[in-house]
Order: sequence, then C-alpha cells, then structure tokens
Amino acid sequence: MFQIIKQSDTSLARLGEMTTNHGIFKTPVFMPPGTQATVKALGPDDLNSIGVEIILVNAFHLHLRPGEDFLQTFGGIHRFMGWSKPILSDSGGFQAWSFHHKANLSRISEEGVEFVSPYDGTRDFFTPEKALEAEHKIGSDIIMTFDECAPDNEDKEYAQKALERTNRWAERSLRKHQELSHREISMGQNPPLLFGIIQGGIFSDLRKEGAKFLASLPFDGFALGGETIGYNMKRTLELLEELKPLLPSDKPLYTMGLGANPFDVLDVVKRGVDMFDCVNPARIARHGGLYNGELIIQKEGVFFQSEFKNGILKLANSRFKNDNSPIDNFCDCYTCRTFSRAYLRHLYFCQEPLYLRLATLHNLRFMMRLVQALRDNI
Repeated sequence: MFQIIKQSDTSLARLGEMTTNHGIFKTPVFMPPGTQATVKALGPDDLNSIGVEIILVNAFHLHLRPGEDFLQTFGGIHRFMGWSKPILSDSGGFQAWSFHHKANLSRISEEGVEFVSPYDGTRDFFTPEKALEAEHKIGSDIIMTFDECAPDNEDKEYAQKALERTNRWAERSLRKHQELSHREISMGQNPPLLFGIIQGGIFSDLRKEGAKFLASLPFDGFALGGETIGYNMKRTLELLEELKPLLPSDKPLYTMGLGANPFDVLDVVKRGVDMFDCVNPARIARHGGLYNGELIIQKEGVFFQSEFKNGILKLANSRFKNDNSPIDNFCDCYTCRTFSRAYLRHLYFCQEPLYLRLATLHNLRFMMRLVQALRDNI
C-alpha cells in the first residue's frame, strides 16, 4: 500500500508511492479539495493537465447531497464525477464540529452527531459507523475515521474530552471498516484504505496520547486533525517534531487542511509529512491572488523566491492593467502559456466565469510543481 522509495539525507522528508484501488500516487502529494464531488471551476481534464494524482471529497456533504446510496447505485464517486484516479474522502468530523460551534446546527454526544441539514432543514444523525458505511458506499480509495475537533481557543478539559471521544470513535470506525471490508472481499472487491485521525488540540501531552493510542491500532495511515494544523504554523511544526517519532515510519502521515501558504508545505515535508490538502490555493485564486515565483532545487532543499509578498500577485493592482506578460514566467500551465496579466485582470473585474477556471488552474498547477520539486530534491 505505501512504499518508501527514497529517504532524504538531510531531513525527514521521504519520497513514496501509495497504491490504491484506482492507481498509484507519489508522495509528497498535495490533494486539491473537491468537497462536493468537484474541484471548483475545474473538470477532470483540467486536473489531469496539471498533474493532479489524487483529490479529496467530503462524505458528510455527499451524504446530504446526493446521498451515499445514490452514489453506490450510480457506480461510485469515480464514475459519478468522471475522475479515474485516487480519491480520499474525509468523514466530516470537522463539518460536524463547525455546525456545532459556529451555527448551532448540531449536537455532539457519545453516540455521534445530531445535526440539521443546512440545505433543507431536515434532521439527521451521523455516528462513526454511519460515516464509515457512507464512505464505503461512496467508493473512495482512502477513507478517514469520524473524529471530534478541538479548536485552539478551547481549554484543556474540552480538548481532553474530545480526544477521548475521538479515540473511542476511532475504535468503532475501525471495527465497522473491518466488518465492511470482509463483506467486500467476499464479493471479490478490494476495500478502501483507512486512516486514523489524531486529535488533542494544542496540548502536547494530549497529542502524544492520541498518537500512541492510534499507533497501536492497524490503520493504513495517520492524519493530524484540528484547527492547529496549518493555522498556527509555529505550533504545527512543534507538534510534528514531537509526534513523528511516535508513529510508524512505514505508514503515510497526512496533515489535514495544511497548505494555506506554499512555504508551509516546504516546512512540513522536511518533518516527514507525506500528504496534505488545502482550499486556499483555489480560494485565493478566486479572489484575485495568483502564485508567482521561482522554485529552486538545491541539495539543501527547495527554495522559493518571488518579487511579490508571500509569492502572491494581486490582480486588483492597477500596475497589471496593461501588462502583457504571463502571470508567472516560470509556470507551464495553460493559463500562463496563453494569456496575459492584463487579460486575467480584465476577466476578474468583469466577473467572467472563465477567470475562475484560468486562475484556479494556475494556482493548483503551482502546487503540483511545488510537490514535484520536493520529490526531485529528495
């Protein structure tokens, strides 16, 4: 399932390959989020053209629309969205937390999460078992356990309860996964891979407790969840250094939601992270922010230099109104090969749908070039 091809001589970074039911993808890897069975503004041909090897969907949202039973009847998520490569599905623990803490639309208990659909107002109930069954029916290649997040601003008592509940839910998720996998194998099908999610908030002792507990269980990989991952990079890096030695070295490590800044990816890969996803590259593209800069591969690592702050060209700036150069001279994407900054700026201010596609295509291609540079460096 996961093979380490090469270990870096200068850091914990490693080059790997993950084998799934829908093919192999190389690590380190960035997974563009396609929450509701679509990477916003892009089709499968676009994703293939920029080198995407795996995408992310969300079982919680797909459970609400169009429903896992429909997707199973349809032939699975791959056929439904026309994507033939690997797909990872998040169970929706973060969404359940978000409903509970931001919109008061859910109630968390030991059994699971009762929530009100934001789409039609109907009541529903999600348990670890129901989440795992939904992910199996959806047909993802890698699925996640159902967890409870503990945000940065919660106290340790809350984080402790969330961690303990997450660990119990992880055991329940694993039992359900094993039950469903046995059934699928008996029918001649290959079951998906299952990752466990480590919680514990910002507290080192709780995170270590969660890592040790999950490492004792037969998961195919491990993920670090919660709002600390990627939102507070200083703390994220500290936690990675503390937790990495506690996890099996022969299994992949996934930092959920990380990648708000490309520099963050450089930092976590050096600390042994194999997989990451983030909505930010596509989101900032939609709001006029386009990545620009040169990726320099040296023995000491991959370095990024740009004339723009944080490597982001902001199209709203009037200096680009008559600029005939591409967004990024170092980029090989369709957008940069074909169109000027002036044209992209025109589309942006006219709110033309084409802008969304061209901008998203560029920023995600940058992320693909970044992870390829990291692999080349290793």
